[in-house]
Amino acid sequence: MTPLFKKFLGMNWLLVLNITGLIVFGVYAIFNASSYKDEAEFAFKWRDQIRWVMIGLPFFFAASLLDYKWVRWACVPMYLAGIGGLVAVLAIGVEIGGNKAWIRVGGMMVQPSQFAIMSGILILAVIFGELPRMLPVFRRPWLRIIAAGAIAGVPALMVIKEDLGSGLVWGPVFLSMMLVGSIPFRYLITMLLAVVSVVPLVYVFALKPYQQARINSTWYMATNQLDKVDLQNEGWVAKHLQIAVATGGLEGKGPESKKVPDQASIHRTFFPHESINDFIFGVIAEEFGFRGSVLLLSGMALLLLQSVFVAFCARDQLGRLIVVGVVAMFFVHTFQNAGMNLVMLPVIGLPMPFISYGGTFVVVTLFLMGMVQSVWVHRNISSVKKKRPVNSVRDDDDEE
Repeated sequence: MTPLFKKFLGMNWLLVLNITGLIVFGVYAIFNASSYKDEAEFAFKWRDQIRWVMIGLPFFFAASLLDYKWVRWACVPMYLAGIGGLVAVLAIGVEIGGNKAWIRVGGMMVQPSQFAIMSGILILAVIFGELPRMLPVFRRPWLRIIAAGAIAGVPALMVIKEDLGSGLVWGPVFLSMMLVGSIPFRYLITMLLAVVSVVPLVYVFALKPYQQARINSTWYMATNQLDKVDLQNEGWVAKHLQIAVATGGLEGKGPESKKVPDQASIHRTFFPHESINDFIFGVIAEEFGFRGSVLLLSGMALLLLQSVFVAFCARDQLGRLIVVGVVAMFFVHTFQNAGMNLVMLPVIGLPMPFISYGGTFVVVTLFLMGMVQSVWVHRNISSVKKKRPVNSVRDDDDEE
């Protein structure tokens, strides 16, 4: 049996089954949200999702079977490539839905911000996990925080400028990796207090008026102060999301909304094109009801819990940090997507992993889950080369 085949058999197949179930459920949800359209380009988005999954699978298995230690030398080129992609967006980017965050590559739309976040997770794992061992001066926590902040800050600011939703992922990912990266709690508490103190200033001086309006309307709707919300402007989307989720009930309106006429299907009537990505959870709540929503969130929770278990079994700090970064990213995406569809959080476009439609995001999520699998597959391989005892050294003079 070859070592590669042993690694293949040693994969966490429960995790693979979990990922497969989420992908299948996501394709079916996209089919329900788009197949009714007469527009051929939109009606077959579910086929495009399958195509992107097929593109991402080789990256998943390659990342799973290769030892994740390769990120020690590959993280810098990947990081620079991510920065290059963000610069390319500024120069030749394509604007979709008011956000200039895509570039056209060979007839396909690619979102470089997703690659930047992916490479950021890998390089932060190396900084917190490997840099103190390679350069002893970085054993000082404050030096690691400065280095990580400087390296992560550049792509984070560029992503926030292009897409605020994707940019906000950097904060929780950075804090989670610091928590596991042997940074003392006093540093973490100080940074959290600094962030909390800056939030009001960011709200007043950095956010645009429409972004402030989204936050205000979400708060007023959550506290039942509807008289303060303009339901025809900033509260329009949130209002119809509430109706979609509420009218779904326990069982939902059925696959493809067969239990009701098209006029009674909220996502088909008011936001059809956004329903396959940002508002996919609202579609699931409306068509499959509370049961479908709980099933989806349970599947995502199981995925995250299994990944946390992989982190506990990691052979070294580098592997543990990679998994923690991936878990933090997936949690933020899931929490924000479900939260904004339930009008518990402001409407900020973040796709749900394996469920929302998205080419680049699907490939990136499959690659990152491949990295998690690599940590699991290589968990029993010693990270320290064993030295041969002195007594076992061959006596070449006697043999001669």
